[in-house]
Amino acid sequence: MGFHYRPGHSLGGIPGPLPGDEAVTRSSKAWHDTQMRIFTALAGLGIFSIMLLAQPPQDGKKGPPPAPKNLQVLTVEDLRSGIMRKFAAALGGNCETCHVPNDKASDDNPHKVIARHMITMTKEINAKFPDGKEHVTCYTCHRGAHEPAMAPPPAEKPAQ
Repeated sequence: MGFHYRPGHSLGGIPGPLPGDEAVTRSSKAWHDTQMRIFTALAGLGIFSIMLLAQPPQDGKKGPPPAPKNLQVLTVEDLRSGIMRKFAAALGGNCETCHVPNDKASDDNPHKVIARHMITMTKEINAKFPDGKEHVTCYTCHRGAHEPAMAPPPAEKPAQ
């Protein structure tokens, strides 16, 4: 039992519900519940927003990637064209076949120096074709293997 304020009464509150107060109590309780739901939703949204905005910036850098270093045979345009993926597929390897992990500019892997000679060789061969097309690639000799094939595979013997 609670006290209900009734304007005009000298006591300022009358104990217990009065006749006719049930509808008022129910509607005010529903109004109070609605206000609490709205308040809870807004408070949760506010806390979530603060947490989201208070996070430190991510390490992901915006903008263009850094310029490649130690390019001697290839151009930046070659790199953008996906040529490294073509090399990896042609040689049946991955980046570490020629590059030092975490330091692509390093020349410490001897395969990188050999690759430069081979790229120069294919460019010189292709420059001799009058149509300007690429006729010789790493795949021409390597066929997906690290070591190029030096001779055709042996012929299969006919079945008897």
